[in-house]
Amino acid sequence: MRRRKQEPTREPGSGSHGVDRREAESFVRQFHREQPEAGDVERRVREVLAEIDRTGTYAHSPAELVFGARVAWRNAARCIGRLYWRSLVVRDLRHVTAADDVAGACFEHLRLAGNGGRIRPVVSVFAPDRPGRPGPRIVNDQLVRYAGHRTAGGGWVGDPRAAATTERARALGWKRAEEPFQVLPLMVRERPGARPEWYELPDGVVLEVPLRHPDHGWFAELGLRWYAVPAISDMVLEIGGVRYPAAPFNGWYMGTEIGARNLADTGRYDLLPVVAERLGLDRSSERTLWRDRALVELNVAVLHSFQEAGVTMADHHTESERFLRHIAQETRHGRPTPADWSWIVPPVSGAATPVFHRYYDPVDPRLRPAFLPRERPDGCPAERPGGCPQG
Repeated sequence: MRRRKQEPTREPGSGSHGVDRREAESFVRQFHREQPEAGDVERRVREVLAEIDRTGTYAHSPAELVFGARVAWRNAARCIGRLYWRSLVVRDLRHVTAADDVAGACFEHLRLAGNGGRIRPVVSVFAPDRPGRPGPRIVNDQLVRYAGHRTAGGGWVGDPRAAATTERARALGWKRAEEPFQVLPLMVRERPGARPEWYELPDGVVLEVPLRHPDHGWFAELGLRWYAVPAISDMVLEIGGVRYPAAPFNGWYMGTEIGARNLADTGRYDLLPVVAERLGLDRSSERTLWRDRALVELNVAVLHSFQEAGVTMADHHTESERFLRHIAQETRHGRPTPADWSWIVPPVSGAATPVFHRYYDPVDPRLRPAFLPRERPDGCPAERPGGCPQG
C-alpha cells in the first residue's frame, strides 16, 4: 500500500446540518413495520428524537443499518437486479474514519465480494456525516477502474471515462502506464478539504477476466480483459436522514454493461470497428448492420469468458425475467417498484426482453432509504450502469 499527500481541495458537503426529525421518525416506523419483531416502535421513536435534540443526529442500531442499506438497494429505480436485495452483505464500519483504514477496508471489500468468482453483493458503510464532523470520502467513482488518458496524437490509451480521475491521481504522484487496462489507485479523503491519500490496489485484490470468444481464436489476440466486481464508491447512502458519504457497494455484472457499453461505446473503448474488421464484415454502409453484428459477438465473448472463468455474470434475458419476478414479489407485499424504463431495458435486444413491453411505477426522488449521487470535486459524472449493486 502506497500513500501520498496533496494540498487540500474544497468539496461540498461538510456534514454541518442536523438530521431532519421527520425523516428519522419515518424510517424508524418503516423499520418496525417491516420488522415487527424489532420491539416497541414508540419507545424507539422517542429515543431517536431525543438523541437528535441533544446532538443533531442519531446512531442507527446494527439491525436498522442492515435494513436501511438493503432497502436503499430495493429503492434503486435504475437497477434491474433488485430481486436479491435481501442478500446484500452489510459491513458495519461506522467506526472507521482514517484514510488508511478506509482503504484497507475497501480492499477487504473487494476480496469478500470477489469470493473466488462467486460474486457476493456487499456494502461497506463507513462513518456518517455528523454535525461539525463529516465522514470520509472516496474520490474514485468505483473501487476498481481502468485509467485513461489522451496520447500526443489525440487518441486514447485506456478508458476515456476515467480521464479526470486519472489526472487527479497523477497530480497526487501516481505514475500511469501506457497500457489500456491499468488499474487506478484508490483515493480517499478523511473529510471534505482534507489532504487526499492514494493507495495502489494490492496484488490479489482485483479479480479480472481475460476475454476470449468461443468460436474465434483471434479474439484473444486483442488482449482484452475486465474486472469482476463493479463496486460503486461515489454515492451517499441516506437512511432516515443520516448520510453515509462513503458506502461502496457492489453486485455482479450483467454482460451488456461490459460488452455493449464499457467496451463498445464510442466514448469508451470503442471496439466495434476493431471487432467488425476481424470478423470481415462489410462496413461500407450502416445498412449492413455491421455494428449490430459486431456488438452481438462482443457480448458473446464477454458472457463466454466469465462463464469459463467461473465468475458470476448475468445475461440480459435472464436478468429481465428476474426483474419481473421482483416486481411480482413487491406487489404481493403491497409495495410499488419504481423503475426508470430507460435504464431497466438492456442496451442489446431491448425489444426481445420482457422488461421492454410494459410501464413501471413512477420514480419518486424523495424515496428513502436511497443511494444518492454525490457531487464529485472534479465535476466529472460517474459511470453508473445500473445505479445499484447490480451495476
